[in-house]
Amino acid sequence: MYDPIMVKPMRDEATAIGFKELLTPDEVKEEFEKEGTAFVFVNSVCGCAAGQARPGLAMAIKWAKENNLMPDRLLTVFAGMEKDAVETARSYFTGYPPSSPQMALLKDGKLVGMIERLQIENNSALQVGNMIAAMLKENCEKEPSA
Repeated sequence: MYDPIMVKPMRDEATAIGFKELLTPDEVKEEFEKEGTAFVFVNSVCGCAAGQARPGLAMAIKWAKENNLMPDRLLTVFAGMEKDAVETARSYFTGYPPSSPQMALLKDGKLVGMIERLQIENNSALQVGNMIAAMLKENCEKEPSA
């Protein structure tokens, strides 16, 4: 486990843009099983989380808000901190090995999109933001209101 004081600013980057922290397996299950879409960010202390993942995430969420393409919930767990919550979250990411950072989109509790560390570390923050935006555009378009 990392020093909680050191990790706080990294957590704050996600919560500042609307992400809800999930600290226990029960919180993860409760949020993941709800109807609708949930974007899940497995946060991390690594350099690619700081340089590409969190900045790309901020860009994509800003864009999604402006374009009415927000998922129903923004959720985050922190790798290396709440081990049981992270393991529970990853149990929903069938077909993908654990990695951090990692981003997943769930729809009605089922995985519909994934961005793995390999995709994050080999791209710029803008490219990561574009990958997130494409996933949201494909899965979070709202019906026009009458």
